[in-house]
Amino acid sequence: MCLAIPGKIVQLFPDQPQTAMVDVVGVRRKVDLGLLQDQPPVAGDWVLIHVGFAMSKISEQDANDQMRTLRMLGEAEAAMQEVQGYGLEQS
Repeated sequence: MCLAIPGKIVQLFPDQPQTAMVDVVGVRRKVDLGLLQDQPPVAGDWVLIHVGFAMSKISEQDANDQMRTLRMLGEAEAAMQEVQGYGLEQS
């Protein structure tokens, strides 16, 4: 199953403008913002993430609904494994 996981942008990197640190239920990983060039997110924004790329900006309510849906489908664990498997170091 392809998972879109909500995460909150907690840090932008001025030296890497297409990269942000995102928090997904306490797990922090770098994600690529390149697909959001038309609407660049800022710290505090919520995004849907898939395989290390922020796919779209969403509201906090939509983020909560998405996580609730993943839990109901029994996919929350798989979502967290995906986040942990991005292979991007925290820094």
